[in-house]
Formats: sequence, C-alpha cells, structure tokens
Amino acid sequence: MRYVLYGALSIFLVIVVAMVFAPNHRVVTEISIDAAPADVWNVLADGVRYPEWNPFIVRMDGELTPGATLQNTLQPEPGRQMVFRPLVLTVEPERELRWLGRLFIPRIFDGEHYFLLEERNGATHLTHGENFTGALLLFIDPESFRANFEAMNLALKERAEGLR
Repeated sequence: MRYVLYGALSIFLVIVVAMVFAPNHRVVTEISIDAAPADVWNVLADGVRYPEWNPFIVRMDGELTPGATLQNTLQPEPGRQMVFRPLVLTVEPERELRWLGRLFIPRIFDGEHYFLLEERNGATHLTHGENFTGALLLFIDPESFRANFEAMNLALKERAEGLR
C-alpha cells in the first residue's frame, strides 16, 4: 500500500513540476497584403465565410467580443479536423484579433493565437502567430502548425486582394 501511495505521489509531483516549468514556443508568420487594413479585417472577422476561403480555420462561430467564446473548427495539414473553443482576448478592428485556446486546464497546452494588422504604404502587413505554453510541448512540436498559418495567410491575401 505504501508503494502505491509513493508511486501516486511521485506521478503527481512530476505532473506539477511539468506544469510549473512548462516550455514555451512561439510561431510567427508574416505576409504583405495589397489591400487596406479595413479590407483585410473584414475578411478576417467574417467567420461565416471562412469555409469559402480558409484552408486552416474552416469554420469560426461566435461573437468577436472580448470575453466571448468562439467555436473554431481547424483542418490542419496533415491531420484531422478538430474543434476548439477559445476565449476572445482582444478585438481592435483593423488592428488586432487575439484569442486563447486551452486544452482542459491551464498549463497543459495553451495557445494564444493572434493576428496583427499594420498599414504600410496603403497595404497591410499581417503578423499571424501563436504563443504556445504547456507541459504537452514536451511531446508536440508547434512548428508543425507553421505551414497551416502560412496557407491561411496566402488565402487571406488572395481573398482580401480580390475584393478590391
């Protein structure tokens, strides 16, 4: 009985230490879009139309209001479709959209996803990234999402530029 208790306590301590000292990883992508930030924002904020153009986040339901919860459906390549429900953190039209996705409880696998729009000479510089934290980063490589972010960036560019 004592060994079972020691074993359970050891597992608990390993989990706590992994959560406290969880690794971090940042994935950042950038693209220039030949459209005004208002045009890029209108495409980005219109989740109803995501199935028409977005190869990565194939569906986004919910209100873009800080504190609201979205329901996003991802189609990562390679991989199968998954649904997650992030908390909207920041909504600044034509400037910034940011949400926090979390797997179960904090520090297991958290992702703060963001889109930053900056006007540059009549075009938009888009920075699209995610700050990952959590114990599961010991087993998951967030760099595997980079190609998906870049595919979304190119599709967003094509869609926004096509509206002009």
